Amino acid sequence: MTRFGNAQSVSRSTGICSISGEALSPGTKAVAALCEREDDEGFDRIDFSETAWEDSGTPDRLFSHWRYRVPDKGEKEDIVIDDEVLLDLFERLDGDERPQRVAFRYILALVLLRKRKLQLVSRDQDKTGELWNLKFRGTDCDPVVVRNPDIKEDEIQDLSDQLGEILQGDF
Repeated sequence: MTRFGNAQSVSRSTGICSISGEALSPGTKAVAALCEREDDEGFDRIDFSETAWEDSGTPDRLFSHWRYRVPDKGEKEDIVIDDEVLLDLFERLDGDERPQRVAFRYILALVLLRKRKLQLVSRDQDKTGELWNLKFRGTDCDPVVVRNPDIKEDEIQDLSDQLGEILQGDF
């Protein structure tokens, strides 16, 4: 376990619609919802069939959601993360100072930098560490600030794995 938690801080996909209780069939469209836990110590990923999502309304403590195709059994599908989902998660984590969420936002910033959605404008230092000033490419908006939590390489991998599990899930 790292100082930012482990993969158990995010529940994994069960491959079952949380409303109907039926297995989500391979190849069908579904919706994943990321909901904050009551204790604020992590997220629960809740999956819905597309129909159940449209009929049921928004789940409690919804943080974010996205649509996906249920992979075939045994298929190791490449994780294709929609840029809008990444940007939504990044923006929703702004101002949240809980260590694991600061780390997730940092990982999201790294992904968005790599995808060229953000660009580094400058770096500053405050009493708690390094701050990155980032700008959304193609905009004149003020820079957004991301705290560098000074995480180690193995912790970056752990957080990246958690992000992959949140967004894709294993069936």
